[in-house]
This record gives sequence, C-alpha cells and structure tokens, in this order.
Amino acid sequence: MISVIVSTYNRPDALRLVLLALVQQDAADFEVIVADDGSADETKQVVDSLRSKVSCGIKHVWHEHADFRAATIRNKSAALAKGDYLVFLDGDSVPRASFVRRHQELAEHNYFVVGNRILLSSVFTASVLRQQLPLHQWSNWHWLKIFCHGQINRFLPILPAGNFYPRYLRRTKWQGAKTCNLGIWKKDFFAVNGFDESYSGWGYEDSDLAIRLIRSHVLRKDGHFAAPVFHLWHPENSRNREQVNYQKLKEIESSARVKAVHGIDQYVGV
Repeated sequence: MISVIVSTYNRPDALRLVLLALVQQDAADFEVIVADDGSADETKQVVDSLRSKVSCGIKHVWHEHADFRAATIRNKSAALAKGDYLVFLDGDSVPRASFVRRHQELAEHNYFVVGNRILLSSVFTASVLRQQLPLHQWSNWHWLKIFCHGQINRFLPILPAGNFYPRYLRRTKWQGAKTCNLGIWKKDFFAVNGFDESYSGWGYEDSDLAIRLIRSHVLRKDGHFAAPVFHLWHPENSRNREQVNYQKLKEIESSARVKAVHGIDQYVGV
C-alpha cells in the first residue's frame, strides 16, 4: 500500500486541485494524508469535502503554525501512515491521473525515487485556480499547446519514456532531490529517522534527507519522464533562515551522520 503525504499551508484552492487529482487516480490501494503546517479552517473544509471520495479516506494531520515547519508536519504524517511506501507531494503540485500507479511501478528496494515537476507561469496559475481547471485530465497534446503559448517551462518531461530512460545514472547525487515529488520505502525513511526537524524556515531539509539516505546505501533513482507534477506558481517563500539551514546542510555533508537528531522517532508509539 502507498501513503501519499501532501504538505500544505493556507492554499486551499491549490490543495483542492491536488486532492481532486488524487481522488481520480487510475490506481487502487493507496491512502492520502494531508500534512497541514497550521492552515486556517478553509483547508479543513476542502479536506472534509473530498474525504469520502478516496477508498482509504483522507487523513488530515494539523499542527499550529510556527514559522515554516515542513519537516515536522511531514514526520508527524509519516508516523501515521499505513502504507509500506511513502510518496511525498507538495500541496501546490498537481499530479496526473497515473501518478500513484507510476510510483508503484518505479518503487524498488534500496532506492528512493525523485520525480520531476513542470512549472506553471503566474498568469496561467491564476487562471487555473480561478476556474479550478482539471490539469490531471489533460492530454499531452493539450499540454503541448500550453507550452507553445509559454505558460509552462518544459514539455518533454511530461512524455513517458517507459524503460528507455536511464534511471540509475545519478544514484549517489543528492543535489536536486526535492520532496515535492519523492517516493521512498517507509522502512528506509524510518531507518534514517525521517526529516531533521532542526531545519526551520525555508530550505535544505530535503537535501539533508537525501544525503543521509545515500549514506545509508539507499540510492537515488530518477522518476523523470514517468510521474511529473504541475507546480502552481506562488511568490517566493521567505528565505530569512536560508543561510542558517545551509550551514546545517554543510555540517551534515561533512559528517558521517545517518540518522536525524530531531526526527520521526519522537512520534512513534505516541
């Protein structure tokens, strides 16, 4: 079983599109967990309105907002996951209808899977949100037309490559591994103690996780040309703690540490 963990904070219009796409997946045997970093009540209303439309239901894990704590809310959500495989997805990144099935096909022991994202323009995003357009249903031909009008940054990664794409060339490369679209076996995630919650504010908690996974001999597998997501534009998040977090990342990179100091173990058995 797969547990799809969707992180969000106060973007109910975007979250609704993501959840609608998950409701209409062409796969079965998965659950959805909304990892909510302290949103207002409108987010809960969106979750409640769609909860019954997923066979395994939608869990809503919420904590009070105190700066950007994506690592913390993802750990709390993963601790409640029933699946033996986790897929992390951002609440502003809309998957295609084949997303869960593709991650099922890509899952491989001793690997974590890094998917890619397609960036939407600000103008196009505004239109998508206003009209609640079903991006997950659109054909490749439709996306090609959108690309030709300059409303997305790339088109080719939308196309499936089947078994022809070299998925193991970057097995030990942590750079560019983002948790907006990442699959991992739960046992491997727990073995490194999940995300390190000492990262507060924007930046580098996903890189930290990738470094520790590779160090524990769980290597990177590219999910490009298989399970893309469509990233809705938003203003850049505050980066007031970027340098502090970057320093933490350099420390973990130069150390031999595998397990997060402040990780998921604090929520196990609670």
